[in-house]
Amino acid sequence: MSHPAGSPDHRYSESLIAPAVPVPAPAAPLRLGVMASGSGTNFEAIAQAIADGDLQAQIQVVIYNNPGAKVVARAERWGIPTVLLNHREYASREALDAAIAQTLRDAGVEWVVMAGWMRIVTNVLIEAFPNRVINIHPSLLPSFKGAHAIEQAFKAGVKITGCTVHLVQLEVDSGPILMQAAVPILPDDTLETLQARIQVQEHRIFPRAIAIAAHRELTAASTASPST
Repeated sequence: MSHPAGSPDHRYSESLIAPAVPVPAPAAPLRLGVMASGSGTNFEAIAQAIADGDLQAQIQVVIYNNPGAKVVARAERWGIPTVLLNHREYASREALDAAIAQTLRDAGVEWVVMAGWMRIVTNVLIEAFPNRVINIHPSLLPSFKGAHAIEQAFKAGVKITGCTVHLVQLEVDSGPILMQAAVPILPDDTLETLQARIQVQEHRIFPRAIAIAAHRELTAASTASPST
């Protein structure tokens, strides 16, 4: 018997792997820049969380690299400006990242959110926003890094996979983990049904992980500051 996406039967359940304590809201809304290459469902989940009051932030700009990417229409519906930076028009990854960083700075961005950005980033971007570049990956890192992570997990025959939100470092799909959600692979799953159920959890954890990242940085800064 099959089960609808996001609605596993009583034998299985998705679960969060993250701090259970509430995350205090920042003193001022976080200024986000979103980078996306495709449909933009994670972008929209973040925008909806902001609209619902679950994430104290505002999206300053959406950068996309593929002409015709569906994220553009989603951003337009939310009244958020978009900028096309087509990677095919740049001589190197570093040149693209320099243009991305400048666009983000011009938009007043504080935090960079890679929401389905299908390009490897370089230190040019990472160093422009140190410890403030966040990525989501459809596996329980450190397992199944790189492209086609869901297919990798499916073919490996593991019983549990999921998704991870983490800070970005130079090594692909590495960096401190902010939040994860575990998703069981059901006996009758296909790649399509598994992907759909992982995506449900991506939308669930991404906004909260952004808040966790900001709270951790604020806490670390407060601890490092000398008392007066």
